[in-house]
Amino acid sequence: MTPRPALVILAAGLSSRFGAAKQLEPVGPSGEAVLDYAIYDAARAGFSDMVLVIRPEMEGAFREHMDRLLGGPARLAYATQEVWNVPAGLEVPADRKKPWGTAHAILAAADYVQGPFAVANADDLYGTAAYALLAAHLTETAAAEIPEFALVGYRLDETLSPSGGVSRGICSVGEDDFVESAMEVRDIRREADRILGIAPDGTPHTLGGAELVSMNMWGFTPVIFPALEQQFTRFVLEHLTEPDAEFIIGDAVSTMVSDGQAKLKALRSEDEWAGLTYPDDKTRVTARLRELVSQGAYPDNLAAWFPAQRRDS
Repeated sequence: MTPRPALVILAAGLSSRFGAAKQLEPVGPSGEAVLDYAIYDAARAGFSDMVLVIRPEMEGAFREHMDRLLGGPARLAYATQEVWNVPAGLEVPADRKKPWGTAHAILAAADYVQGPFAVANADDLYGTAAYALLAAHLTETAAAEIPEFALVGYRLDETLSPSGGVSRGICSVGEDDFVESAMEVRDIRREADRILGIAPDGTPHTLGGAELVSMNMWGFTPVIFPALEQQFTRFVLEHLTEPDAEFIIGDAVSTMVSDGQAKLKALRSEDEWAGLTYPDDKTRVTARLRELVSQGAYPDNLAAWFPAQRRDS
């Protein structure tokens, strides 16, 4: 019997552009953070265990927040992404402060995941459909001979911030919605009637707006962990002294796909995405949640919903 999928929430970022710990920023009508809605949506979609990947210095704040939300014991684990956690024999420079990136964060959760699992950012509101899509995919493909990973994609022009540039994984999708390639484009922003970004080689890149983009919501099986360990070792050997170098999950998965180690399915969500990158984004996310609550998509107090569900189960 295929185990119910788990959810890994990436919450170890520095929030440098936001200016505060956006992972715990209150945006809901009762002070909820964006990640609270991720846990709600995942629980409703059939996910079981939840793993929060955090920086060690934030553990106390996260535990206090989650205890208040969940109202008691829950199947929630905390994994810490440590900057010093690199392959044996290597020494991290003393001035390295930035975490090693999203793929390294996922590696931090390896000890807490036994079966298929999804990955989501703590500061992105993906919508209820995204979790249902991933739960179905992970359940249906768990026994595939070649692992079938998945990403939930959105239209590029619906994921931009009017407050500044953003990075997005631009996907090229082929037959049967399998992703053939992905390119990380940085500093994407609207300029008059155009959408411009910076390609990996540093050159300007013009985009149309209808491109399918990855918003860092993924579906994996545990076979990804040894592949990430091997890739991370190579990455650190090449970039150890670069203070801003990041081991990105999109790049790691693209390598596995090109090497024939996995397939990557694009799941298209029709829900509206919203997220926190810049301080001004909070107003938009708060308004979006207010709208969703008024439509009945979410209760007006998640901290009241979770204990009630536990009593009824």
